[in-house]
Amino acid sequence: MKISTPLKTLFTLGVALSLSFSANAHRAWVLPSSTSLSGEAPWVTFDAAVSNSLFVFEHVPLRMKGLMAQDPTGKLVEVANAHTGKYRSTFDLNLVTEGTYKVGYAMGGLRASWKDSEGKRKRWPARGKTANAADFAKEVPKDADSLKVSDSYRRIETYVTAGEPSNKVFEPTNKGLELVPETHPNDLFAGETAKFQFLFHGEAVAGVKLAIVKGGTRYRNDQKQIDVVTDAKGYANITWPEAGMYLIEAEYKDNKATAPATIRTGSYSATFAVFPE
Repeated sequence: MKISTPLKTLFTLGVALSLSFSANAHRAWVLPSSTSLSGEAPWVTFDAAVSNSLFVFEHVPLRMKGLMAQDPTGKLVEVANAHTGKYRSTFDLNLVTEGTYKVGYAMGGLRASWKDSEGKRKRWPARGKTANAADFAKEVPKDADSLKVSDSYRRIETYVTAGEPSNKVFEPTNKGLELVPETHPNDLFAGETAKFQFLFHGEAVAGVKLAIVKGGTRYRNDQKQIDVVTDAKGYANITWPEAGMYLIEAEYKDNKATAPATIRTGSYSATFAVFPE
């Protein structure tokens, strides 16, 4: 079963995915059953959902439309046994080629919001619709009240490795906010510091805000969130306090957009496994 959609046609996942670092915010994630595997052509199973309690199925599933899986050569590959239920989607991936795979979603394009003549908030594209730049001029009034236009991109990812880790899938596409790791995401250990670089549209950017949270938030009052900001060269250093599954959420915004947009925004989230010392 091949499930992939080009980036330019992806803007909505069928659910609201606005990024927020609030402890009460819904988070979108893709969770693999394992991130580092050995043996000949091993399998990994994945859960994909949006939830309040991290890695708990209690809100809505991430839909399968737009899911992309890349093998260690960068080629799109098929997932198997895809199913969407009430609270989560599930699918399997056979790691036929040795190396690191990237699995997730990428979406982006113009977004607009304004108030109509009755003061009601309007948005383009409408929920469930894709952002087609050709329709922007026809559907978004230029003189609308409180008009805001942004060029916005979103990524939701995770990474799994069969055998020795590889780096092909981390080559930047120069679209949106992307992770270029100096420390491999499948080689993380408690007590050690990982170094990641973030690019926005292919350029290293300072001021990317990261929130790092370990799973199991349902069972503790303190979220124990780690906050990091990228330096002048786009680097973030993260020291992992303990082993477990973590979610990194990152966001960036500037005013360097091309008309009709006035701002550019990028968000990125990914699931990482951190192993014991």
